[in-house]
Amino acid sequence: MLPAFVRAARSYCWIGTGTGSDIVHAFKYDGWRRAGAQMAHRMSRVAWPLDVVRERTATVAVPLARQRERERGFNQSAILASELAVIWGIPAWNHALLRSRPTLSQTELTPGERKGNVAGAFRVRRECAGSLAGAHIILVDDIVTTGATLRACSSALFHAGARTISYMTFGRAPASGDRIFQ
Repeated sequence: MLPAFVRAARSYCWIGTGTGSDIVHAFKYDGWRRAGAQMAHRMSRVAWPLDVVRERTATVAVPLARQRERERGFNQSAILASELAVIWGIPAWNHALLRSRPTLSQTELTPGERKGNVAGAFRVRRECAGSLAGAHIILVDDIVTTGATLRACSSALFHAGARTISYMTFGRAPASGDRIFQ
């Protein structure tokens, strides 16, 4: 179930096996940064409710753990959020969210473990809080599985003053248990 302050959630494709999964893997782990522009182009064509299109204020990327960003050399969600912002003609506020503590990689965790892993792990930068007041934020990530990370990030944004948050991901991965769109 989506939190009451989340207006809409969209993903470009299902991720399991095949092309979508291969693209995300190459983008994240093989350094195919240029794939981000093509992924964002496809994401930008996903249909949204008209009020979301009219109200969207800015994109915000899910922050990557510092260690993982150092290892990769980039935050894949920030690339997607920046590209989407250019296409949509809105700002990208990719430094608005911070990880307030380290978290484990979510890839091998159960749905319940994922929720606990990211609970309270995100906060809004103090200097960005004023910009969020009354905003409709498009929160961007590469993949959604259970939605735990998106919920934790959107909660931080909402409590810092964002009026509404919508989720945009390139892919939606199947998972057992608590699904984002149930």
